[in-house]
Amino acid sequence: MVRELAAPVTSAWDTAGKSFNKMHTLLILFQGLGGLAQLLPLVLIIAVFYVLLIRPQQKRQRQLQETVASLKIGDRVVTNGGIIGVITTVRDSSFLIRSADKSIIEIARTAIADIDREPEKSA
Repeated sequence: MVRELAAPVTSAWDTAGKSFNKMHTLLILFQGLGGLAQLLPLVLIIAVFYVLLIRPQQKRQRQLQETVASLKIGDRVVTNGGIIGVITTVRDSSFLIRSADKSIIEIARTAIADIDREPEKSA
């Protein structure tokens, strides 16, 4: 009679063991996803910074380089230092600009901040 009771207990234990193995496998899979879930906010922050800050800045820089490459004699420019002048001579790596009646300044191409789009006001 002991043998009859032992057989059903063993088969019940095997069934529980199989479900335990399935549960254990699922837990291992979810732990692997948990590591990715922790990185998701960091990835989103980097993506937002790229879209809102880095990409527009690269676009402005590219546009400024194209503008500086297309400058010619007679264009009014503004330097990074705030000097406004008219280009009198174009050189390979610099410009000569007239900022006042008789003052001519040599500035590097990288010192150009923008083109002065306001027309000259005659006084």
